[in-house]
Amino acid sequence: MKARARRMAHPARDINSYLRELPPGQRAALKDLRRTIRSAAPKAEEGISYGIPVFKYHGPLVFFAAFRDHCSLFAVGKSILKTFDSQFKPFRSSGTTIHFSPEKPLPKTLVRKIVKARLRENEMRAMSKLK
Repeated sequence: MKARARRMAHPARDINSYLRELPPGQRAALKDLRRTIRSAAPKAEEGISYGIPVFKYHGPLVFFAAFRDHCSLFAVGKSILKTFDSQFKPFRSSGTTIHFSPEKPLPKTLVRKIVKARLRENEMRAMSKLK
């Protein structure tokens, strides 16, 4: 993560406190993203890791964050970005991160697909550890 996440007046203890510190446009965009992630992964736990919001289910699923000039969804695995590469051509990506703006948010259907693919990856990894 080369760009620095927006500095908070106080370190966030949870996603709600993280969102409260953001400007209105970014707050609204990330609240909407949070709802979309939650609908795709209702059993996932929310938290803060590395100072930014994370959803976890058998390990990290996705992270998101606000930066000075954009917002990001961190999809964790490069294979996920390769799988959905053609669907986020209008957005900038770097490593395992997709950049977007409040004015041009990620499509909900794409976010759901990414989260569900991450759920499958994490479940497969968890099952292989049991063998």
